[in-house]
Amino acid sequence: GYSEKWIEQRLHAIDVRKKLTAEWNRAGVKSGQEYATLTNILTKSWSGHSVPEYKKIKGLKKENLRDNMTDIELALNQLAEVSATAISKVKKPKGFSQTKLTVLEGGNIANNARKELEQSIGQSVISPLNAQSPQLLEISDDT
Repeated sequence: GYSEKWIEQRLHAIDVRKKLTAEWNRAGVKSGQEYATLTNILTKSWSGHSVPEYKKIKGLKKENLRDNMTDIELALNQLAEVSATAISKVKKPKGFSQTKLTVLEGGNIANNARKELEQSIGQSVISPLNAQSPQLLEISDDT
């Protein structure tokens, strides 16, 4: 059900995520709980919703949130992650607290992009739709 374009985008997003987590590891972030907390902070900072809230919007239980994002949501999440990675590489945080600040900064960059896009199109890009939604395919075919 996924388009080839979306699959390519998702694979690239996985690579971006690996670079981010490698940077977190370099900064001394170790535990799975710290990674989950930073991911939640990043998601909330760009989308306005925590991971559990976002999953609820999408009607997800245990499924992977990224696997159920639209192409726009995935791109914005990627922008947040790549921004946080770049900021971290420059600022070289040490430990969870300093890394959290780079995560917030990266998420805010994507948040600004999201708000600007939503203002231009007159609707939220955060939606219950996912990459396999028939409604989304109709929208994507026009772009």
